[in-house]
Amino acid sequence: MSDTAVPAKPSRAPAKGQQTKAVIIDAALNLAAQIGLEGLSIGALAEVTQMSKSGVFAHFGSREELQISVVREYHQRFEQEVFYPAMSTPRGLPRLRAMFANWMKRTSAEIDSGCIYISGAVEFDDRPGPVRDALADSVNTWLAAMYRAVLQAQTEGHLRADADAKQIAFEIHALILALHYEARFLRSPDSLARANAGFDNILARSANDAAPAAKAPAARRLKTVR
Repeated sequence: MSDTAVPAKPSRAPAKGQQTKAVIIDAALNLAAQIGLEGLSIGALAEVTQMSKSGVFAHFGSREELQISVVREYHQRFEQEVFYPAMSTPRGLPRLRAMFANWMKRTSAEIDSGCIYISGAVEFDDRPGPVRDALADSVNTWLAAMYRAVLQAQTEGHLRADADAKQIAFEIHALILALHYEARFLRSPDSLARANAGFDNILARSANDAAPAAKAPAARRLKTVR
């Protein structure tokens, strides 16, 4: 008989548990987009997923942990759709344009469903705690990436070296916030077109006239909101 130990068969329980948790988080994310993070509850989620309250509770332990899990999942999906695809474009203005184009694409899809970053900021702006921290960390991570892209555009000579990079990043973020307000709340039909025009104006104001023009991605232009 061999002295070599026979490895035990891996348990399928953890994998199944992670799969169930992913299903719950997906349902919670969809629910939060409609009613906000504050509207989430173990009971409401149990009803949506047709699970027992104890079954849902076992995966998170608290409503707060559920909310944080939703924020993290939202941020991961945001990165997958907006940030990582832009990394395949050249550094500088092409990458900055790609990041904004991807951001606009996601924003246009969220006009009807809502943005958890924005709704969460309204719900938790004056409520310190782990949920607010998770939201703020996610938003700051993305804004830092946008700011780095602006700095790279200056390093590549596409934007003037003396341009205020923080102001540029601030104004780009402000365009998205205005777009959500105009499109989602006021239903302005030309809001997407105006956001794109605003982005072009920001870049034109800070452009390095001595550098070759960096073309925008072909699919950057979006249709106006119906």
